[in-house]
Amino acid sequence: MPNKKLTNSAFLYFLTLLLFKQKSKHIGAILISVIIIFLLSSVLFISSSLQHSLFNTLEKQADFTVSRVQAGEAANTPVAWIDKIMEINGVSRVSARVYGRYFFTPRETSFLLVGIDFFDDQNTQALKNTVSHLDLKAFLSEDSMLVGQGVKKFLEAHYFKSYFTFKTPQGKFKKVKIYQDLPKQVNLIANDMVILPIDLAREIFGLKESEVTNITFNVPNDAEWDNIITKLHLLFYDVRVIEKREIRKAYENLYNYKGGLFLILYLITIVTFILILYQRYSMVYSTERKEIGILRAMGWSIKDILKLKFYENVVIVLISFVLGVILAYLYVFVFDAPLLRQIFLGSANLSNSVSFVPVIKFGVLGSIFLFYAIPFLAAVLIPAWKIAVTPPKEAML
Repeated sequence: MPNKKLTNSAFLYFLTLLLFKQKSKHIGAILISVIIIFLLSSVLFISSSLQHSLFNTLEKQADFTVSRVQAGEAANTPVAWIDKIMEINGVSRVSARVYGRYFFTPRETSFLLVGIDFFDDQNTQALKNTVSHLDLKAFLSEDSMLVGQGVKKFLEAHYFKSYFTFKTPQGKFKKVKIYQDLPKQVNLIANDMVILPIDLAREIFGLKESEVTNITFNVPNDAEWDNIITKLHLLFYDVRVIEKREIRKAYENLYNYKGGLFLILYLITIVTFILILYQRYSMVYSTERKEIGILRAMGWSIKDILKLKFYENVVIVLISFVLGVILAYLYVFVFDAPLLRQIFLGSANLSNSVSFVPVIKFGVLGSIFLFYAIPFLAAVLIPAWKIAVTPPKEAML
């Protein structure tokens, strides 16, 4: 028992000695590792957070959106379709919507105008859940609109503090009051959005009272979705049906694609780093060879040598991984990922300032750790094993 305690004490002593004696070498490996893990973790955090926010928002949206098409192009949808859709068994919460982009020609910027029926219970409740302290009576007392944060900043920068004047297709001007801005929490989807009464949206886009852009509705029973789509195509020959599942899948593909590109770059980078690391440890300095030779001459077995090197580099791996993930967490969820977020959000129209919701997928982080730790340890232990199996005299030469 005393010998075992002495052996453990000697092992911990040598482990601590190696970590501090070769700290310059270890710091270099840690810095490179932290940068690699930080970049990939940041991308995965951004992707996971955006998907989480979008899917939560999507769950609150209508199950189906129906619009009219003519010659393959979107056309105005007759309001009369609403009554026909309501007659289909299993359909609920049918609502009309005017939806489209209004281009601010002088600056080549566009706003997403969404006209909704504020007397519809579903629309009103959803809006009240989004915008706090909305006095619907005061809002509807005059031509008013709710604007996203990006729209608000753009209008204020162009001296539209309280009102904005829209130009209709007939060449007339429509002055609309900026009643309230949408909260920053919905910036991901509402940054360039303008919400206004459906009749006012019709006037701005030049639609007739009998026309809307599209119609939305819900189907509570998921098993009936395919059947409802078939009925719609039988009912209307010129209809386009978009279901919520398609939108969700499109978002998944988009962010998985962008995250996948970074994963490929990560794998290329980590392979390059491991090859350099392997070459570095294969050309072990004479002092390190002597250290291993002296330990072998003192009675340390090959297993003990490998164990020492294993724990030495496990400490490096853990420090690198923890630091990289913590820095990525702070960068994304505290500082909102400056520069890197533009890859996912883009900035072609209005600049967007999004607050990322903390979402961490531990399974993905575990995979990153294994992809990093196993090659790293292999690149170190294989050269150490080659030296350990040589006779101590030869190792100390």
